[in-house]
Order: sequence, then C-alpha cells, then structure tokens
Amino acid sequence: MTKMAPELPIEVDSETGVWTTDALPMLYVPRHFFINNHLAVEEALGAAAYAEILYQAGYKSAWYWCEKEAECHGLEGVEVFEHYMKRLSQRGWGRFFTEAFDLGTGSARVRLEDSAFVYQLGKVGRKVEYMFTGWFAGAMDQILSAQGSELRTVAEQTQSAAEPGCDVGRFQVSPRSQSAG
Repeated sequence: MTKMAPELPIEVDSETGVWTTDALPMLYVPRHFFINNHLAVEEALGAAAYAEILYQAGYKSAWYWCEKEAECHGLEGVEVFEHYMKRLSQRGWGRFFTEAFDLGTGSARVRLEDSAFVYQLGKVGRKVEYMFTGWFAGAMDQILSAQGSELRTVAEQTQSAAEPGCDVGRFQVSPRSQSAG
C-alpha cells in the first residue's frame, strides 16, 4: 500500500485500487458526481422522504465509525466526537466545528463552514446539508452507549449557508425526549 496524504492517512492498495483510511474502505468521487446523484434521488423521492432515509443510514454509519475509531485510537467521550468532526472536515464535506458538547445532557451544536453542498449548489434558499443530521446523532448516541448511558438523541439542521442571510450551516443535537422531532 502507498501512503497518499500524511495529514489524512489515506492508503491505496496498488493491486486492488481500494482506498482505506484508518483501516476503513473508502470511495473517492468528484463532488459534482456525488451531489448530482444526491439531487436526482431527492427529486425522485421528495426531499422529506430522502432526508429520513439519509438520517437513518447516516446514524447507523456514524455509530459504526465512531465505535471503530474509538477502539482503534483509544478515544472516549468528547474525544470521539472531535475526532469525527476532524475526519469529516478532512474528507471534503466542509469544515465542522463543535460549538457545544454536553454528554451529560446529550446535546451538541455543530457549525459547518465551506459546505460541499453550498459550493456546488450556491444560495438555493433552503437547507441542503440535511444528510449530516443522522451523522451527529449517531456519533453522540454511540459515545453515550459506550459510557453506559441509555440516553438517545436526535439532530436537526437549524440553518444552511445556502439560505439567504446565512454564511454557515448549524446543527443541533438534543435528547429525544426534549425534541420536537
């Protein structure tokens, strides 16, 4: 295997072409390709139905990723969440910043700058990064579960840089019992 980027451990198997980061297989596709496919599915299913599918799939994937990364790197609690934000930021989705994190209450706030969706779509007047919401709840819930907590959360996008007057995306993670969703 050949190392490609020292700041993000990407390895490419010279025989199979499989890319891995932190021992997880990865896919590498152009941003426009991914977003065009995303929009085609959104149009076919409707944004609300597609958002729910992505939420559930993203939740499950984030839980798995955080569990494996915590084991691999000996991380726990907020360290897992911060590692997740760092890796997401290194993979071209945008830059993710944890503005608040409280494991005791199961809450967090995440700011998104330089969104791949906004770069591709521009100011379209709506929240376009909804696929990330399940990621944040899945990450939080995996961390909670690892610490023996039965508390579970939901996440929602509260603003997008694709909306008028906004220059960043924002997401809120809240305990299920206190969420409207």
